[in-house]
Amino acid sequence: MREPVTGSVIPSDLYGFAERLTPAERAVITELRGVLTERVHPHLNAAWDEARFPEEIIAPLRELHLMDPPALREAGEGVREIFLGFRNFELTRCDINVATYYNAQASLFRTVCTMGGSAEQARELDAKIASYELTGVFGLTEPEHGSDVAGGLATAATQDPETGDWTIDGAKRWIGGATAADVVATFARDTADGQVKCFLVPTHAPGVTMEVIARKASLRIMQNAEITYQGVRVPDSARLQRINSFSDVAGCLRRMRSDVAWMATGAMAGAYEAALAYVARREQFGRPIAGFQLIQEKLALMLGNLTAALGMVVQLTEQQAAGIYRDEDSALAKMYTALRLRETVALAREVCGGNGITLDTDVARFHADAEAIYSYEGTHEINALIVGRAVTGVGAFT
Repeated sequence: MREPVTGSVIPSDLYGFAERLTPAERAVITELRGVLTERVHPHLNAAWDEARFPEEIIAPLRELHLMDPPALREAGEGVREIFLGFRNFELTRCDINVATYYNAQASLFRTVCTMGGSAEQARELDAKIASYELTGVFGLTEPEHGSDVAGGLATAATQDPETGDWTIDGAKRWIGGATAADVVATFARDTADGQVKCFLVPTHAPGVTMEVIARKASLRIMQNAEITYQGVRVPDSARLQRINSFSDVAGCLRRMRSDVAWMATGAMAGAYEAALAYVARREQFGRPIAGFQLIQEKLALMLGNLTAALGMVVQLTEQQAAGIYRDEDSALAKMYTALRLRETVALAREVCGGNGITLDTDVARFHADAEAIYSYEGTHEINALIVGRAVTGVGAFT
C-alpha cells in the first residue's frame, strides 16, 4: 500500500506541524517512538485485558529522561513547550493509559509542585521529580465532588496552633497511580479561612487508606484509587506555600488542560494509524478494503479531525509559550479535541468491522479509553461553560 503523504517526523501529521521541532527534538521523539514500539506496546493488550499495570514499561520510560532529555542539553537547547506537546502526542499515539501514567508524574504532580511551591520548594522538588527520586500524583477529585469541586471540595485541613502541624480528613477518588506513588498532592479546605490549600501527603502515612477502583470499562491499565484520610497529620513544611485558594488551583489546571488536548490529539493519531494498517491488510470481496469508497471517506474524516486538532494544540502551545494563558483557550482545546477524539475512535472501530471490538487491532483499546479523556481534566460540559462565560460575559454554571 502507498505510504501516506507527509514530510513530518510524525507519520500522520499531514500538514507537517512537527517541522516546528528542532533536529535534536525530532531525534528525541523518534527515539521515544522506537522505545514505545519495541518495549512498551508489546505489554499493553494483555495488561488492558487483565486490568493491571505492566511494571515492565516503567524502566524504559524513565531511562529516556524525557523531562530533561540529555540530547537537548548536548545540543545546547532548553525544554520547549512545543517539544512537551509532541512528547505527549507520541506517548498517547502509543496508548492513552501510558500517557496518563507518565503525565501523572511529569505534568500533574510536577506542575502543582513547581507552580504551587515556594521558590525553594519548587527548586528542590523539581529536581527530585525529574529524577524520580520522589514520585507523586495529583489529588483533587472527590467521591462526591468532580465538576463542582471548586465550591464543593470537602476534604478538610486543620492546623494545630501550637505545633503548626495539619490534620487532614476526607476522601479523594479517581487518583491515577496513587498506590505506587510516594506522595499525593492533596487539596483540602482550611477549616480556619475556608480556602483551598495543598499538602504533600505520604501514601503510607498513618490514617491514609487506598483502594483501587475496579470494574472499569475505560483506562483499565491505569490504577485509579479512592483514598481516605482519617486524622492524617503532616507538618507545615508539607504544604505547598503558593496554593492559598482555588484560583491558585485553577492556574495549575489551566496549564494541564493543554496537555490533555495534546493527548486527545495523539490518541486520534494512534486510532487512525491502527485503522489504516488494518484496512491495508484486510480483504473482502477479493480485494483490500482500503480500496473501498466508504472506507476511504471514513479515513479522510479521521485524518481531518486529527489535522484540525494538531493545528489547534500547536497554536495554543505557541501562545502559551509566549506567556498568554487564558482559561477559555485551554478549555476550548480540551473540549474540542476530546469531542473529535470520540468521533475518530468510533470511525476507526467502524472500519475494522467486527475485529474492531477485539484488542488485536489496538482500535478497541483506543475506543474504550477515549471515554476517560473525554471526562477528565474537566468534562465537555464544564469546559464548554468556561468558553461560554468568556465569549458572553455571563456565567452559566448554576
